[in-house]
Amino acid sequence: MALADRLEKSKGLDRPIRALAKVVRRRLRQGRLRDMLHGVPLGEPVHPSLATVSLGCWLSTAVLDLANADPRAARLLLATGIVNALPTTASGVTDWSMLHREQQRVGFVHMLANTAALGLFTASLLARLRGQERPGRMLSYAGLAVGGLGAYLGGHLAHRQAAGANHAPQVTHLVPLGWHDLCPIKDLPEGRPVARRLGYIQLFVLRQGDGVTVLGDRCPHLAGPLHQGRLVMQNGEACVVCPWHSSTFRLKDGSVKHGPATAPAPVFETRIRRDGTIQVRPGLT
Repeated sequence: MALADRLEKSKGLDRPIRALAKVVRRRLRQGRLRDMLHGVPLGEPVHPSLATVSLGCWLSTAVLDLANADPRAARLLLATGIVNALPTTASGVTDWSMLHREQQRVGFVHMLANTAALGLFTASLLARLRGQERPGRMLSYAGLAVGGLGAYLGGHLAHRQAAGANHAPQVTHLVPLGWHDLCPIKDLPEGRPVARRLGYIQLFVLRQGDGVTVLGDRCPHLAGPLHQGRLVMQNGEACVVCPWHSSTFRLKDGSVKHGPATAPAPVFETRIRRDGTIQVRPGLT
């Protein structure tokens, strides 16, 4: 824990971190490929699941080695983990490029550890294919130790720093059922999103004529303020773009149009009382 905490605060690697993140963002523009690597079609980050496959293959290899099982099975598991590491790395680097600096510092060392582990496992497979079983096993054990450090830092990223977690409030649990007064419609500017509070929840509120759109204001990616974002049209659909990392959400239902966010923005139903007061309640769908 002390190691991970120190990494969060260390500025020694900031220069290569900035350079690599900039290259990734420049080369991988917003679009279908980047959304797939983030996991937008699945509604969940894809990197943790892919990483589990490779680590599971390599851990199973060590078990087979300890049991003196068929070396062909160990080679197959090693190769499967190595091949799976390619999309795992692509998705991880894509996610990492859109994180805050403290998260990127931990993630950079996580990436270095996993790259070193991948090199050791690859060397292990090559040694085994040449018939050098004992050196191959030693290289696998070393790769598993280095990969364990990478996995620990990945867990710190996910659970301590909440990278990949949904940062939008689960409003269905925080807001009582029924309609709630929000504000008079005359107090809202036309066509410009603003922030309003419902209890202790901040909301994105957009008035367009007599219609009002209300979403949770915190971006699910890293809690960026959506009311400060740009309004755009994407394929004929009105959307808001988060000002921090450009996650894009449909206004009509809060669904994700483009990542890095994978979870939708919470949406609220609205109605207007006769006296012009806007009432809201969490969306039921």
